[in-house]
Amino acid sequence: MDYGKAYWIQKRLHQRRVAGLTRDVLILVEHAPVLTMGRDAGREHILVGDDVLQRHGILIYQVERGGDVTYHGPGQLVGYPVLDLTRWGRDLHGYVRRLEEVIIRTLACYGVTAGRREGYPGVWVGDKKVAALGVAVKRWVTMHGFAFNINSHLEHFQFIVPCGISEYGVTSLAEVLGQEQDFREVSRVLKKQFAGVFGIELVPVALDGLLFGDKGLPKTGGPSP
Repeated sequence: MDYGKAYWIQKRLHQRRVAGLTRDVLILVEHAPVLTMGRDAGREHILVGDDVLQRHGILIYQVERGGDVTYHGPGQLVGYPVLDLTRWGRDLHGYVRRLEEVIIRTLACYGVTAGRREGYPGVWVGDKKVAALGVAVKRWVTMHGFAFNINSHLEHFQFIVPCGISEYGVTSLAEVLGQEQDFREVSRVLKKQFAGVFGIELVPVALDGLLFGDKGLPKTGGPSP
């Protein structure tokens, strides 16, 4: 899905969750190539010019999550939980640890040992980051979330200083295991781990009803790149 439309959906669901008009929601999506810049991002962490980004079809979005510049693209599973943290004690740090734990447990299902690195949010396999985190919370309802590299095009990460971290690298599940992975199957495993870590049941729902009932989705949406 286009990043702009997914961002628009998030904002709409956030508004409705704050108002108590919908339930907690987990959006799982794969994006076309895009860079997102969080509140702490600096343009100096984009290492190529606009002409290079245009040749690769990569847009840039400024968003309200924490963190620096991040890449999203094909082969990467992006998760946007829209959750009322009241249920989890309004503990933002605990929420971030839970998101990391979801990825760590998912990787463990594939025989990969992953963990955390002090001072660097996200999930790491050795000295390389396999999943980035960046969240925003307004009125204790979450937006944004995690980006898990499954079959990601790692060469695109060379266009940026990922998350503003120059001293460590980036990897993917495919690179760690030496072969491309079944994206849908990994997504299924992750959903199971998410449900376990958060102590919930995930139930597929129709998006239109969550957004506005019978009005459906706009043809285009989101902020201007």
